[in-house]
Amino acid sequence: QVRLVESGGGSVQAGGSLRLSCEASSTSVSMNPMAWFRQAPGKEREGVASIYGARRTAYADSVKGRFTISHDTAKNTLYLQMNSLKPEDIGMYYCAAAGWLGDWANPLDARNYQSWGQGTQVTVSS
Repeated sequence: QVRLVESGGGSVQAGGSLRLSCEASSTSVSMNPMAWFRQAPGKEREGVASIYGARRTAYADSVKGRFTISHDTAKNTLYLQMNSLKPEDIGMYYCAAAGWLGDWANPLDARNYQSWGQGTQVTVSS
């Protein structure tokens, strides 16, 4: 059974940085499509960043240039480096894994992911 455990969330001031981690078991972060999603109170879950295929990446427009997704094969861990954080980045951040993505699948669509972590909270104060 796939297990994903997020960590690294916290509370920072606007302009600050955080690095989220997602330790995976029973799946490979380098062989399977992986992504980060977030959900703010009262809002739908949205895709933030994905890494898939031969290290192809995709980002939500709102985080491009500020967030970077990566993985460490040896540690089987997915990361999300978040810089220049804004209050609108507040939310619960979830790590997700997919078995595979079709050629035309949207890598930031939550419906394409079958395994999810419990989430880690990110709070940004202005």
